[in-house]
Amino acid sequence: MSLTLAAPYAEAPAPASAPVSAPVLAPRERETLRHIAAGRTYLQTARHMGLSKHTVDAYLRRIRAKLNISSTAELTRLAISLGL
Repeated sequence: MSLTLAAPYAEAPAPASAPVSAPVLAPRERETLRHIAAGRTYLQTARHMGLSKHTVDAYLRRIRAKLNISSTAELTRLAISLGL
């Protein structure tokens, strides 16, 4: 006798043509995220990228707004999941 467990209200799998909701970040936003996730400060990131720290802040604000993220820890988790 075998027992099979199934969720009674499981949703059907998404069709293959459905778009996958991957974060859409500009290349400089991804680079900024990589630096911050590596533990660099805004100033260190800015110097490495040849930007002002205000531009780095703007990139990170844009990333947070696009992905509805509120903390640096969440940004770091995202960077790890993206393999940055």
